[in-house]
Amino acid sequence: MKNIMFIAPPAAGKGTQAELVVEKYGIPHISTGDILREISKEDSEIGKYVQETLASGQLVKDEITYQLIEDRLKREDCKNGYIIDGFPRNIEQAHEYDKILAKLGYDIGHVIYINIDKKTLEKRITGRRICENCNTIYNINDPKNSPQVESVCDNCGGKLYQRSDDNLEAFETRYAMYQEKTEPIIHHYREKNVLVEVDGNDTVENIFSKIDKIVRQ
Repeated sequence: MKNIMFIAPPAAGKGTQAELVVEKYGIPHISTGDILREISKEDSEIGKYVQETLASGQLVKDEITYQLIEDRLKREDCKNGYIIDGFPRNIEQAHEYDKILAKLGYDIGHVIYINIDKKTLEKRITGRRICENCNTIYNINDPKNSPQVESVCDNCGGKLYQRSDDNLEAFETRYAMYQEKTEPIIHHYREKNVLVEVDGNDTVENIFSKIDKIVRQ
């Protein structure tokens, strides 16, 4: 099993695919957000710094993030592969990640780019509705994933709501930032011949089937 990095625009289903890989192969899903939240609970100097920084809505210094990621990757459960999530977010972080891997003697592994049409993403974002009780996700722009009764959850009868940032304006901002920050990362790993592109316009099952073939190589 190789290490895995997913690159995908917002609402491309990256999290869902990561969960499916973890479920099948039992490798750790390493999220920078989870690492920071875990550290923020510690009664230490770095724990207090992270807690205060997160509470203020600011970003944790890159140097600290790098050290926390390196420490996490040193753990025994990463020896047979892992999924990295939420990192790197820009080309500078990608270069630093490469250095961390070289230091630990790890391969970059598979960098899987889920490429998806922008219009499809718009429909997913603006049509997404979530049950306030059981968190089941629907999409009113997709007949296959629409609730049977408008604004009512099929599973528990709970009320469906739309997230405040699930609108076209917020999506355009997030997508523009993704293009600005992520395109250089895609180019970086393509040059290293470790990038594999997957069509994200397909069904969840078919996308996972393609990813599974890549992971098993």
